[in-house]
Amino acid sequence: MATTTSSATAAYAAYDRTTSRWGRITMTMGLLLSLAGPAYLLFFSGLDIPLSTVVTAYLAVAAVFAVLAIVEPLTYFPVLGPAAMYQAFMIGNIANKLLPSAIVAQAAIDAKPGTRRSELAAVMAICGAAVVHIFSLLIFVGILGTWLVSIVPASITEVAQLYIFPAIIGAVIVQLAAYVKQPRITIIALAVGAVVQLLLVPVLGPTFRNFATAVVVLLTMVLAWVLRNRKTQHAGPGDEALL
Repeated sequence: MATTTSSATAAYAAYDRTTSRWGRITMTMGLLLSLAGPAYLLFFSGLDIPLSTVVTAYLAVAAVFAVLAIVEPLTYFPVLGPAAMYQAFMIGNIANKLLPSAIVAQAAIDAKPGTRRSELAAVMAICGAAVVHIFSLLIFVGILGTWLVSIVPASITEVAQLYIFPAIIGAVIVQLAAYVKQPRITIIALAVGAVVQLLLVPVLGPTFRNFATAVVVLLTMVLAWVLRNRKTQHAGPGDEALL
């Protein structure tokens, strides 16, 4: 038994080193490729874009998304783990596709959050979600997209655009709450979200709205830690098993 455990630990350590190394390499390549197009337009296309315009545009985008760049890794990491984090941020659509897939896979095999078992389940789930996504895009967008748009009434399209995203996020929240099984933290998160969205945002205005998500996440983390059940036992060594 001890030999099997040590072999599993060594195998997971090698896996962790490999995914970390290639994860950094692929993320760096993705960053360079994503900047290549704008860099070409800025320096070689002859558009003569002033630097002040570039800085202004960057600050306008950063005002909205810079907070998410900090909040999202903090909130996704406990569920996904290191390897799946590289996958998720390379693929995209984390909240409405990859995170739910990982949660369903972890729940299906009863994997506890933060264990090796849950991390491996998240990796495999994201691989499956990416394959399904690619084939569905190929069929329903690449092949049938124009025909589907032509036969769907405009009224249905408007309703779908208005309600699909909230419906997906709502389902993800319920799914995550059922997966974590921490009623106290769930109630704290819902209460903080309601207070921020219904009270603080209307009072403090549009500027605060840009940071509302970060405020909700940070306050929920702090309150969940302060008000946690201190009698809860920590997971034992057996929970870290790969199988």
